Amino acid sequence: MAGKLYGIGVGPGDIGLVTIKARDVLNKCDIIAYPVKVPGEGSVAFDIVRPLVDMKDKRIEEFIFSMNPDDSVRMNCRAKAIDRMCEFLDLGKDIAMVTLGDPGVYSTYMYINNEIAERGYETEVIPGIPSFCHGASVAGLPLMIGDEGLAIVPMAKENSALLANALDNFDNVVVMKAFKSIPRIVEMMEARGIDRSKATVICNVGMVDEYVGPIDTGREYGYFTTVLIKKR
Repeated sequence: MAGKLYGIGVGPGDIGLVTIKARDVLNKCDIIAYPVKVPGEGSVAFDIVRPLVDMKDKRIEEFIFSMNPDDSVRMNCRAKAIDRMCEFLDLGKDIAMVTLGDPGVYSTYMYINNEIAERGYETEVIPGIPSFCHGASVAGLPLMIGDEGLAIVPMAKENSALLANALDNFDNVVVMKAFKSIPRIVEMMEARGIDRSKATVICNVGMVDEYVGPIDTGREYGYFTTVLIKKR
């Protein structure tokens, strides 16, 4: 009998926010896996769950998913990784692939889940707490209240139009992947008369160097940076 693939959201960084179901699935799976861009890169998601699970009888596997700008390179790399994953599943091994936050929010895992399912294997997604939910709770801010709407957008250079649309049409905007784009975000807010005091930066939430506070264009932010903009 073939094994089953689980995609497990481990939350934003605080070990206490890993769900009981995630912990139980990790404990029962034969293999704990995580995606990396390059060999030996390591995984923050795996580091979060390491203290929760008895690892002595587990097989730990990294699967490489290249971020090369060449589509053919990325697709070839993904195919190799998924072929290797299927080899383990064919041996009857259950695989738990861990990912930060929730697997359905800008996660590599959903590409994997869909391709594995299309090959006829059983899969299951275990949700986790997204960083913007945790960050909003730390800041004491509602993501939306009453009849307000919420937009969640990525902030890459080519997505300025997407952010502009969100700022123009939504009461609350979550900007993910924002660590290199803070000055641009402030510029776009000010162009619309939105004071920078309406923005809260959520950086490395749940981790030892957590920062949740006002937006500051002179501050250096880490990779795991999100901005919550509340216009009202």
